[in-house]
Amino acid sequence: MTNAQPFKVIILGFDGVLGSALTGALDLFSFAGVSWQRFLGLRVEPRFSVQIASVDGLDIRCSNRLVMQAHCDIGDVAHCDLLLIPTIGDSVDKVLAQNLSLLPHLKRLADTQADIASNCSGAFFLAKAGLLDGLIATTHWGYASKFKADFPLVDLQENQFVTQSGNIFCAAGGSAFYDLALLLIERYCGREISTQVAKTQIVDSKRGNQNSYTNVKLYRSHSDQLVQRVQEFIEDNFDQPIQVSDLATMVNITPRTLNRRFQTCVAMRPIEYIQAIRIEQAKRLLESGDVTIKSLADQVGYSDLSSFTRLFKRATELTPKEYQNKFSRLSI
Repeated sequence: MTNAQPFKVIILGFDGVLGSALTGALDLFSFAGVSWQRFLGLRVEPRFSVQIASVDGLDIRCSNRLVMQAHCDIGDVAHCDLLLIPTIGDSVDKVLAQNLSLLPHLKRLADTQADIASNCSGAFFLAKAGLLDGLIATTHWGYASKFKADFPLVDLQENQFVTQSGNIFCAAGGSAFYDLALLLIERYCGREISTQVAKTQIVDSKRGNQNSYTNVKLYRSHSDQLVQRVQEFIEDNFDQPIQVSDLATMVNITPRTLNRRFQTCVAMRPIEYIQAIRIEQAKRLLESGDVTIKSLADQVGYSDLSSFTRLFKRATELTPKEYQNKFSRLSI
């Protein structure tokens, strides 16, 4: 075991932060080099020195009304190895507006070449500070549309659990922070320590992406009434055979024009939209638990179970049975 100085981690505290994200980050990094060693009777050697920093060192009022005491003033942090921005638990716009004074500190610490990482909606802080312009990033799927509208210069990859652009990292929604934390612990301490943390915290370190968690809204916030009409038809008739050529005939345009207008408004082709609607309905049926896998494909408009299963797994990274076992309300 090395006797090197622990890496310095600063967790940004602000009013409206999600309490579990704040304390979860504190726990994961604080117990690297500690929990595993205690369990095995080895010498404890913390790998990270972790502090919560807020503006002027003031107390932090979390979104769950828990009041947390900061360890230090963010203005006094001249350098750190890693700066973490946890999830915004309250209204994103409200929290950003109330915490604009944090943005210069993000930029200042970014200039020191510190690693900077956000979880979930914490990415809005990075984007607001201009630190994500031209870079790949991710956030919770539920915030994807807003994020793209607010920060069009960011290459948002909302299906990714974790992204990295140089020294800037982003994690997707909720517990995706665990994936980010394990990646960062491995970055600083190596795979062995990261694996130890995963085992002691009972964290699955290879969970893929967040597609299986997405509740597809399918992007209907546009003004093209023709496309909206086609979308509504698909949503009302997804369990029936649907041909793109028939959809085009229904609205008196060519299939090529329909494809182009769909791409512009919905960021997918009509056939992809049909598939997405069917997959989403399949997920809801599986979550209810009141469906057999054999009958599922037919209920969402597919006559071939094997081809439907391939499409479902491509969209969620889980087979229908695996999804049902994971998310069915009857299995809870």
